[in-house]
Amino acid sequence: MLPKLAIFGNKPRFPIGQPQYNTIGGAEKLAVSKVLADGELSGFVASASENFWGGKNVRALEDRFKARYNCAYALSFNSATSALHAALWAVCLDPGDEVIVPPYTMSASATTALMVGAVPIFADIEDEYFCLNHEKLDALVTERTRAVVVVNLFGHTAELQAIKTYCDSKSLIMIEDNSQAPDATSRGLYAGTVGHVGVFSFNRHKTIQAGEGGVAITKNADLSDRMAFLRNHGEAVAETFGFSSAANTGGLNLRMTEMEAAVALVQLDRLVDLNQQRIDLAEYLSERIENVPGLSGPKVRDDCKHVYYVYAMKFDVNVVGIPRDMFVECLAAEGYRVRAGYVEPLYRNQVYQKRIFMGSKGFPFSENSRDYDDCYSPDGFPVCERVQNSELIIGDIVYPPLISADIDHFIEDCCKILDQADKVRSHFMAHARQSHVSY
Repeated sequence: MLPKLAIFGNKPRFPIGQPQYNTIGGAEKLAVSKVLADGELSGFVASASENFWGGKNVRALEDRFKARYNCAYALSFNSATSALHAALWAVCLDPGDEVIVPPYTMSASATTALMVGAVPIFADIEDEYFCLNHEKLDALVTERTRAVVVVNLFGHTAELQAIKTYCDSKSLIMIEDNSQAPDATSRGLYAGTVGHVGVFSFNRHKTIQAGEGGVAITKNADLSDRMAFLRNHGEAVAETFGFSSAANTGGLNLRMTEMEAAVALVQLDRLVDLNQQRIDLAEYLSERIENVPGLSGPKVRDDCKHVYYVYAMKFDVNVVGIPRDMFVECLAAEGYRVRAGYVEPLYRNQVYQKRIFMGSKGFPFSENSRDYDDCYSPDGFPVCERVQNSELIIGDIVYPPLISADIDHFIEDCCKILDQADKVRSHFMAHARQSHVSY
């Protein structure tokens, strides 16, 4: 007789939940202690002086990024969202200009375009890698298109070289949102280095974590200047610094603290090891999952390195015999941190459905005469809809302190669910009738 699943009253695999992932250790604590002892928690001053560029830890972090990724410029920010905002600001978009973005990403990949008065236009995703489908670009580009934001999702790269070639042919700026794929590679190049700007994230969920924070890298001096001025009240200093477009410069406070930079420096030094721990577990899981009917592990492009920000599985209801959401609820009951789908596709958000972001007149959508009905209809994104609604399962089941034995247990629990699929379906359908939930 098969062991009972937790949903039937058996003891869960992890009675108090999957162990927490925590990469903060003694080196990070020592780095913060040194900043506190120095007493300078931020080195930034909004004046035309050396302090305009921040404190010693901020500048050391930027130097480390420049060396690691072989780029001329690196700028720290208080978040990756701020870095994306600055990158799009640096493009000098006019109100109503268009920025192409994948819809399957964290909301900031698109709302940062809205923040600079541009209109996000979404491109459907790839079926196997979940990134922006470069073959969709040409049908979306108009005379108002100025930039493409490419998201390297779940730890894997988009088709970066193909997208860069296309952007160059159309004189478009390519920005890589590389928040989820630090040190991933594509055809021998680091993610974040193929586009005109690459953005990295340090918030608490990321491989390099510092609480919050981010870095933008570029080889373009003009883009770097504009991002630096937006970060630190640039309208007050651009003319003194001799910036050629000083009259067309503004700024905010998007500055990183010394403590965040100190922690990020330590974590950056550990990045190879932090990634390798996930890669080892993910590759082991991908081998084992081949024996689970109806589940398949993440695909990896030829000549690319996946760094597994999360482990993304495809689910085939026709093979498993129960809906994906039932399957995920069974795993969650065992204590695994898994979820059905990713984020709600961005075109479903009310800001796009109602086409109003700022003020009461529909700005910035009102600055563009494009017919938006097709731009934001779910019907225009069949792959994204299918993946989100019924196919994708993601989880941090490849995070330490889990080990290969935990991966074996995960596979066992998946097989138990499959073997008891009829009983699982009956259980959930009975619950649905009582609580008016639909599957």
